[in-house]
Amino acid sequence: MSINGHAHADLYRERTSRDTEGGETTPLLGNGSVQTRATGASFTSSVFNLMNAIMGSGILGLAYAMASTGIVGFSILLVLVSSLALYSIHLLLKLCDQTGINSYEDLGGKALHKPGKVLVGIAILIQNIGDGPSPRTTESRGDCSSAVISGMAEWITAVPSGMSSYLFILKSELPAAINSFLSPEDTGNAWYDDGKLLLILVTVCIVLPLSMSPKIGFLSYTSSLAFLFMLYFAVVVVVKKWSIPCPLPHNVTTLSGTFKISNFSESECTPKLFVISIKSAYAIPTMAFSFLCHTAVLPIYCELERPTKARMQKVSNISIGLSFLLYFISALFGYLTFYNHVDSELLLGYDAYLPRDIMVMTVRLAVLIAVLLTVPLIHFPARKAAILLLFGGRSFSWLIHIISTLTILSVVLILAIFVPDISNVFGVVGSTMSSCLLFVFPGIFYLKISGQPLRSVDSIGAILLVVFGLIMGVMSLCVIIVTWVKSS
Repeated sequence: MSINGHAHADLYRERTSRDTEGGETTPLLGNGSVQTRATGASFTSSVFNLMNAIMGSGILGLAYAMASTGIVGFSILLVLVSSLALYSIHLLLKLCDQTGINSYEDLGGKALHKPGKVLVGIAILIQNIGDGPSPRTTESRGDCSSAVISGMAEWITAVPSGMSSYLFILKSELPAAINSFLSPEDTGNAWYDDGKLLLILVTVCIVLPLSMSPKIGFLSYTSSLAFLFMLYFAVVVVVKKWSIPCPLPHNVTTLSGTFKISNFSESECTPKLFVISIKSAYAIPTMAFSFLCHTAVLPIYCELERPTKARMQKVSNISIGLSFLLYFISALFGYLTFYNHVDSELLLGYDAYLPRDIMVMTVRLAVLIAVLLTVPLIHFPARKAAILLLFGGRSFSWLIHIISTLTILSVVLILAIFVPDISNVFGVVGSTMSSCLLFVFPGIFYLKISGQPLRSVDSIGAILLVVFGLIMGVMSLCVIIVTWVKSS
């Protein structure tokens, strides 16, 4: 017997006791039938997973974003984009509660029929496999001055990173991070100097086993560890504020033996509240995409204990709130350390002025491990999207699950090892897809599905999301194109 989404929701509500928090139930449907949830993930583990989906290597570029916009300007923009990210999650959860649909792809199908479902699935695959330009690093052996994302141009952090970009970072920087703990005479042609070999080892031994889990809740253990590493990063940035004098030394010897000349005067030690320049346009997309986690929200929601919209909204509020706090603290103290001379990748500055500092070396390794532990979490929605698009996702199959996992990781590994220049394509397409997933799709889907009048509060908010998302997408494309023109 065919029953539409609302009838399923009513039937499920009649059979489900109301949750004590807010009295809500959330019937979840999948492909036209009531779907049993993989429940069991605690509230705390869901927070860690969502935070891990939010935070990535982009945190390293936020101090530069503050230098480009000013402390007050940065604060206003960060509040704005975090609020919009929370609001778009609110709209997605509201649609789930209304329709009983449990996936981003099926919401696209509900709103725009099959083309919408395919579009969302492709967007998730592009965004999660590799959506940002990879760092242009030189893989010099034993060069400790190359940090986690060394050699970045200002625009590199303007779009978030997918799995291929993260693995490229690991391939480029893990050998240098290991060598930083060794004495110069110990460095040579050791096996750990080969970034490709290290990348294959960590992918097979760490990423693959974690990615095989059919439940995203299982990844909360590694997500909590990644959060601790990011917390350690923020603590080190705060502590090292008092280790580097202002004005900065004029002649600095880096670990590679070169000299960095800094024309730093006392007047430049005053923080700026507002900055409006061409660099501000480079910084805004970095902040706009700093809270992109929407591909992981609904999978986490599906496994949440006593799942209701109210509980999942609290998970989102806490996750984005804690991420906001870490973002702001690390950006503020990073900026107050280097002021206008802050590097587009924060750790580069510490390498120059605090060579072989144990805290800087350990925090570099900690950020790399956090990036590594983020890959399985990004992989989960990508695999889910691929299975939905290719096989319909009607019932779980270990064979399909294993084949999909191996195929996606193999593609990502090949891209990271052999085709780093493909990041140019991902940069253009990924910046558009990221903007759509974060702002445009939630707004359009709400306007199409909710049935609310255009003058209602949420409908007006959805329209504003779409407009803001289009602006961010165009701005990101312009940043990338201008950089290509300059580099050529």
